[in-house]
Amino acid sequence: MSGMWARRYRESNSTISSNAETPYPTLLSKQSGISASYSLSPDPRQWGSDLSVNLVEPDDDLHNPIRGFSSVSVERGGNFCSARGVANFGCLFILGVGLITLFAGYPMISHFTKTQPTTQGGFNLGGINATGQIPSLPGNWGLIDLETPSIAYKMPAWTPGISSELQLVFSDEFNTDGRTFYPGDDPYWEAVDLHYWQTNNLEWYDPSAITTQNGSLVITLSATPNHDLNYMGGMVTTWNKFCFTGGYIETRVQLPGANNVVGLWPAVWTMGNLGRAGYGASLEGMWPYTYDTCDVGTAPNQTFNGLPAAAVTEGDPYNNNHLSFLPGQRLSRCTCKGESHPGPVHTDGSYVGRAAPEIDVFEALVNADDLAGQVSQSSQWAPFNANYFWKNTSNNLVIYDNTATQFNTYIGGATQMTTSALTWTDPNSYELNGQGFSIYGFEYKTGFDTGYITWISDNKAAWTFRAPGMDADPTVEVSARPVPQEPMYIIINLGISENFGKVDFEHLTFPTHMKVDYIRVYQPSDAINYGCNPPDFPTQDYINTYVLSIFSVSTAPLIGLRYIEAYTNPNLTTWVDDYKQPFPKNSFLGQC
Repeated sequence: MSGMWARRYRESNSTISSNAETPYPTLLSKQSGISASYSLSPDPRQWGSDLSVNLVEPDDDLHNPIRGFSSVSVERGGNFCSARGVANFGCLFILGVGLITLFAGYPMISHFTKTQPTTQGGFNLGGINATGQIPSLPGNWGLIDLETPSIAYKMPAWTPGISSELQLVFSDEFNTDGRTFYPGDDPYWEAVDLHYWQTNNLEWYDPSAITTQNGSLVITLSATPNHDLNYMGGMVTTWNKFCFTGGYIETRVQLPGANNVVGLWPAVWTMGNLGRAGYGASLEGMWPYTYDTCDVGTAPNQTFNGLPAAAVTEGDPYNNNHLSFLPGQRLSRCTCKGESHPGPVHTDGSYVGRAAPEIDVFEALVNADDLAGQVSQSSQWAPFNANYFWKNTSNNLVIYDNTATQFNTYIGGATQMTTSALTWTDPNSYELNGQGFSIYGFEYKTGFDTGYITWISDNKAAWTFRAPGMDADPTVEVSARPVPQEPMYIIINLGISENFGKVDFEHLTFPTHMKVDYIRVYQPSDAINYGCNPPDFPTQDYINTYVLSIFSVSTAPLIGLRYIEAYTNPNLTTWVDDYKQPFPKNSFLGQC
């Protein structure tokens, strides 16, 4: 065979490789240039590569099969714990741990470490963080007005014996002119559009009567016919937008009119968020209660089966000596389980008594006898003591200057009991007298025993009420009433009513204006508690949508009751007759 190959190639003038170590002939034929460039010899050794078995190449270890592998040695001196092996294993380990942490560990870590966010009454516009810092929001809509001077961020407590430093938590300087307070215009304030029939006001409250001008909130009372009434005034509140529990509220105000003409009724006051001023249905059975006991104090007229006898003999002389015409505390501690109630619940399973109490910064008036300006600074209470007498001992009633402040002889009637004092005003702090401003406020601590309220007038402490003044009254079988514990919102209004006293139409001038330079709220640095829905006194779920079981708490399907209409429709004047909602059943009355 080889001879045949040799003869054939010799005959074709070809050359056979003389290399005796290869079985492959090398054909050196005359080929075209392109073919010659891309033709390779069948013998790999002629490609220029070293094919010696002794040649060591970098990737030899990858192709070296491991024979007889054991945990101790590998073939040809290989090392199981090489740097490369450790690196590869380490990367795989880190990748595996990362994947497990991402898909299994992270969800568990997030679940157990997350903190539930809270608006603290700012409705996504405010709230302090864990270090007490106040957010600064674009447009100056934070809880603290950016134009509040830094010197006003802290102040000492007013009440003697109270050493707490007070920290600013809310302020509005009203320095931006032209603000409006129609619904949705402002994150904290909203003007009402209604007739305040509860006190027989002669004006219609209209949002157009309120604006800001020259660095003040301005409320105008004018002789402008509106809704068949002869006058138009304004009321603006922070209801369900900003509330506070405990602390100090301060305002700097120029009172309307003159200090010697009677009839105007300007006021700055506060109320519990579960009742909205001017919306009668929301207030029935709520104002002015502050009570957390299950007894006859929660019953209609403060009586049950005609008892106690004092409740029908030691009361209002203008109402046949009946003590109370209130319908009973709607959200009392006696509320039966499963009934409509915002909560929370005591450790014994009973509900916390809830209501809409009132504390006034001031209601300004002109004393008809002396024709001089005064402010009434008071708090309202229910249930009532016999004859509306509270324990106004020297420990519970402190007047700091008897020449400026006097005890108010009006102490209550069939719809309210009051603790009140009257303080003479600065005659130069009226629109028509001096055009100056004066500072008013109140500082309070909630609860029983150590609770108190201290009122400020003309930037001086006027008087202090202490909680033991409203201790239990066995005569009418009611228990102690605490200094209001509800989250309180702010109300500013200017109206006119003969319920508050004589009105001198002949000498009053219209339009007249009440001007508020600022509103500031402080709280002890160790007792910050603001917002309209605190966990220990929640309000928002009850107001917006209360979820109730129609049969029993444990077995029945849940239905949603929307109480928001009672807080937004001023034409609903009563809870039962107009709004068609029942009072919750009361265990003291045997209704459970």
